[in-house]
Amino acid sequence: MKTIEKPWGKEEVIEINDHYMLKKLTMWRDHRCSLQYHNHKQETIYVLSGQLRIYSGSSEKKLSSKVYGPHETITLSPGTIHRMEGVEDCVYLEASTPQMEDVVRIKDDYNRILS
Repeated sequence: MKTIEKPWGKEEVIEINDHYMLKKLTMWRDHRCSLQYHNHKQETIYVLSGQLRIYSGSSEKKLSSKVYGPHETITLSPGTIHRMEGVEDCVYLEASTPQMEDVVRIKDDYNRILS
């Protein structure tokens, strides 16, 4: 398993192959990933523990948000603008198509390069 440290927590790549990718992510409380979308990647989020706020929508100005707890899930289609934020320390699974580098960043709290 490959662990990728992030400023908001970490990603653990459990499996990646030609058909799918499975990651276990940890999001620390009061941290959030970049506001982003994917051109090709579709992903399903399944919360294992804690609470995770997910913002999603068709444009940056039309985002809605919902807090997800254990055993709750959401699927994000390509082109959907989204961001995950830790309401509490949170652990969740992300099952997706395998395009690991398909990330278009719109905004980022940690000054990472925007696309």
